[in-house]
Amino acid sequence: MSTTLFFDFTIDKQNNTINIKREFAADRSIVWDYYTKSELLDQWWMPSPWKSRTKSMDFREGGKWHYAAVGPNGEEHWSITSYLKIEPQHLFIANDAFGDADGNINPQMPQSKWTMNFSDMEKNTLVHGIMEFSDFAQLEQTIAMGFKDGLTMAMKNLDAILAKH
Repeated sequence: MSTTLFFDFTIDKQNNTINIKREFAADRSIVWDYYTKSELLDQWWMPSPWKSRTKSMDFREGGKWHYAAVGPNGEEHWSITSYLKIEPQHLFIANDAFGDADGNINPQMPQSKWTMNFSDMEKNTLVHGIMEFSDFAQLEQTIAMGFKDGLTMAMKNLDAILAKH
């Protein structure tokens, strides 16, 4: 097994997108579950010492995932993911936004459309995510908030969990 898993994070300022390609050392069905089931997402989605806490999740086209990033001092930052298209174990497309505990979207914070592709990469799984922003300001704000470092740390959390499978 490879000890170095493929990871590419590319910012395309011309098209207001972020492309993330990440290899995971597990079968696609397992990785898919960790991206689409709230009880599994809550185990890894936030960078330590933050934790993810799901309020509700309805993983279907038209459904939503409403969750909080919970900080070490109990602070909460809410997000809402709205699922647009799902092709089980291959792809899902969703709108992602910051919000509040009641599920209201905060228009002052960046919003993006995520296209998440899952494919086999030899014995592992490649997840290719494309984040699209409506304008450059939202892309810049996401980058300034430390998105790359936070996501990298969260993916390492998933690596640790998958190593136990």
